Amino acid sequence: MTQRLNIAALVPDVQRALIRLEQAAKKDLDPVVFELVKLRASQINHCAYCIDMHSKDARAAGESEQRLHLLCAWEEVPHLYTEKEQAALALTEAVTVLTDGFVPDAVYERAAKHFAEPELARLISVLIAINSWNRWCVTSRMEAGHYQPSAAGQPE
Repeated sequence: MTQRLNIAALVPDVQRALIRLEQAAKKDLDPVVFELVKLRASQINHCAYCIDMHSKDARAAGESEQRLHLLCAWEEVPHLYTEKEQAALALTEAVTVLTDGFVPDAVYERAAKHFAEPELARLISVLIAINSWNRWCVTSRMEAGHYQPSAAGQPE
């Protein structure tokens, strides 16, 4: 596949706005949860560019290969993820796949049990941001495989 459109070059102000949204959303959010939910949403959305990016960022931040490989089946290996991470992943799936048109109460309540309201609001904002990035990359067919995390383990 070749890239259809270089959206960042055409509307850099939109790209900067998405970057600012993600930066604001991640403030005070557990960095492990931040990386896991971005990777899980990207898997669901079949965004190869973002899967490549967020798996590399997670590795650079110290995430284990085992947890990364099994993230797509996290419910089958609950011993690998904390209850808080599992609640965040369940919310990620509910927010990302809105086929029923809503986030189920049980999923929301599970997340609310593990995240204080400000942290939950930030988590939801991260999910909005990553789903926007996924749609940006999938629609424009951004090529995966070339991303390298910065030396500090953060996206460049």
